[in-house]
Amino acid sequence: MKKIIATTLIVLLGNILQQQAANACTNFLVTKGASTRGSTMITYSADSHVLYGELYYWPARDYPQGSMLDVYEWDTFKYKGKIRQVAHTYSVVGNMNEHQLAIGETTYTGIESLIDTAAVIDYGSLIYITLQRAKSAREAIKVMSELVSEYGYASSGESFSISDPDEVWIFEIIGKGPGNKGAAWVARLIPDGYVSAHANQARIQTFPLATGKENSIAITSKDLRRIFDPIVECVYAYDVVDAARANKLYTGTDQEFSFSDTYNPISFSGARFCEIRVWSFFRSVNDEMDLYFNYVSGHDLTKRMPLWVKANRKISNYDMMNFMRDHLEGTAFDMRTDIGAGPFGSPYRWRPLEWKVSGDANAPEYINERATATQQTGFVFVAESRNWLPDPIGGIFWFGVDDAATTVFNPIYCGILDVPECFKVGNGDMATYSPTSAFWLFNMVANFCYSRYDLMSADALKIQKQLESKFLAETGEVDETAKKLYANDAWKAREYLTDYSVKSAQNTFNQWKKLSEYLIVKYIDGNIKREKNGNFERSSVGYPMMPLQPGYSDSWKKSVIQDTGNKLLFPTVSGH
Repeated sequence: MKKIIATTLIVLLGNILQQQAANACTNFLVTKGASTRGSTMITYSADSHVLYGELYYWPARDYPQGSMLDVYEWDTFKYKGKIRQVAHTYSVVGNMNEHQLAIGETTYTGIESLIDTAAVIDYGSLIYITLQRAKSAREAIKVMSELVSEYGYASSGESFSISDPDEVWIFEIIGKGPGNKGAAWVARLIPDGYVSAHANQARIQTFPLATGKENSIAITSKDLRRIFDPIVECVYAYDVVDAARANKLYTGTDQEFSFSDTYNPISFSGARFCEIRVWSFFRSVNDEMDLYFNYVSGHDLTKRMPLWVKANRKISNYDMMNFMRDHLEGTAFDMRTDIGAGPFGSPYRWRPLEWKVSGDANAPEYINERATATQQTGFVFVAESRNWLPDPIGGIFWFGVDDAATTVFNPIYCGILDVPECFKVGNGDMATYSPTSAFWLFNMVANFCYSRYDLMSADALKIQKQLESKFLAETGEVDETAKKLYANDAWKAREYLTDYSVKSAQNTFNQWKKLSEYLIVKYIDGNIKREKNGNFERSSVGYPMMPLQPGYSDSWKKSVIQDTGNKLLFPTVSGH
């Protein structure tokens, strides 16, 4: 990859994205005490029908005094203005920097009249500028607060996940209206041993208020010098409540103020399309989540889920990968069990989410479920930070492109100096196919699997598990080798990790290419070739054996009969 050393930060992102769909991402957050190895982890699924899956990279760089940075809006590549550049920026790969700081996001939009279009800092710029300037989660909150205070916040409502090797925070923000510089925001530390999540619905409700006492656990943005005090567990914009009052959104007391209920009131869509993803994750690690079934179904919005829950078991990095693959299986919302699944049990529904039968203006409106794993994903990651290792080694950015269900999470160490060719920015785009692009290859396999999901996905998941199991098993040895190198020469360690990460991704690409060829041979024309000892069977004279033709399930056959009546009935002939 050509190293991106331009003086502008977000120029690169114009090639990444022209128009990202809002309200289409998922983050899961896990603290050290809830993980199997004492690492912190956050996940991110960048769901968008127009987002191209690439691995972004900025090397560390020094800048002369007085340098300025051009800021371009992430979603539209619209030029927003200039801000002061710092003397030194840290290297960033994807959404993780060389100090193991990681940031993810989900857009909740909220009260759209609060967007300040004249401001400079949009939510995408806020992520990537902060990653280049902060070493820890607390410093990231400080940087984000200072950026929007000085240059304004240009986006709609946003939830951020912020993690470092020791802590995990949730940070929610929204503008204060046109011409009102700054933003209304709250950040909360997730208690150790707990997990949290957000998926396009603001989740922070009431929060601790600063008392001015030395043992206070909450501070305002006017007191950011105290943010590095470990007793601080909540930070918020000093005028977060006043801004709501000024915009006639709230009239109650400070103590009763709920950020989410004020700036992003819960609705049927917020519960059924967004909170349901949080619920499904929580349900996997906490036994009390069935209490919120009516809430996430959208039929009782009064009993909201907590911001975080205690995990009933330790969670591994592999668990996190698989949580991102959830299709609401085993719940009342399981999409494989109704007629919409088609004859082959598909857990997918093509958009739009809301639909009605056309031709009838009074027809009722229906919905499709919105699961965590979704077909229109640009990229997905699990960011794992480990405090017992040097930073360039401790951070692993487990990265995949396209649908989380059929992707492979590749180990990308946070201290690498280059990215794999198959993930490089500029290797294809949403309108340009590239035979060396992992995004296009994974889409080819996934879209083929969608046609016969019940059988074909199993073949993809077999290779997926083999690759990920191999990567996970190698981690310990790679860590130790890198540590020995790091003790004498940190740069040599980073070169070693770069070589490993690049080769691992290329191996994934090669194996997935073989899988694509295998699938087309095995499933051509709706037939299924017979296999024996890992090879397709042939007759004694060398021709392929007659393929299997399993047909359709009985439930689908009954649906066809109900729909067609006697049209397809084979007539009974006397004596035949």
